[in-house]
Amino acid sequence: MKLNFRKTGTGKPLVILHGLFGSADNWMSIAKGLEENFTLYLLDQRNHGDSPHSETWNYKAMAGDLKEFMEAEGLQNASFLGHSMGGKTVMKFALTYPKMVENLVVADIAPRPYPVHHQTILEALNAVDINSLSSRKEAEDKLAEYIPERGIRQFLLKNLTRKDGTFAWKVNLPVITKQIENVGEEITSDKPFSGQVLFMGGANSDYIKSSDKEDIDELFPNNHIIHIKNSGHWLHAEQPEAVIATLKTFLGD
Repeated sequence: MKLNFRKTGTGKPLVILHGLFGSADNWMSIAKGLEENFTLYLLDQRNHGDSPHSETWNYKAMAGDLKEFMEAEGLQNASFLGHSMGGKTVMKFALTYPKMVENLVVADIAPRPYPVHHQTILEALNAVDINSLSSRKEAEDKLAEYIPERGIRQFLLKNLTRKDGTFAWKVNLPVITKQIENVGEEITSDKPFSGQVLFMGGANSDYIKSSDKEDIDELFPNNHIIHIKNSGHWLHAEQPEAVIATLKTFLGD
């Protein structure tokens, strides 16, 4: 699958992957802080953003998409950063195609399985009658019946697009709804990835726990685990300057 992507900056290649319900645009502010040091490739993963939709949606397929992207761009290797779902994609990619990975940054996710915990968001998105929708305000009002946090609603509404007078979701909502268990899938491998890996969690998030260290050590023995102060799961939005500084230190500016 040929993924949609945005390219900016100059220098060593750094590929960035967003999380569930996200898109390349979510990481543009981080990219702006790195573009003097890196050539950044911000990708829309399959079934997200402006990339194609598919009935197949799992980490094996998404890692394959990443390999196809690398080959199409003529990149023999690069550094990779993935947040949440994107973090699992880049972990799977590094374990499957280790020679293509220079450095790996995994943002607020571990390789272990995660229980489904997006039911309310999916219920809210599916409650929007997209075919009769007349305005973005109408969509937000419906989401507000399920999601009290305005910031989360605004994030989700970035997926709402309008073309030829009709609204549509950029995300492949039917497939994501049906296969939501796949996003929490455990990342496994018979052989560890020996390269340098940074696990960058949010200090106020429980996505990377101390109990995850054993699994991380087994798959990624050359790892560093840090937590960004005063940040939750959306660490790049909550503490962008700290994230940028951390990335420059780890990847080398």
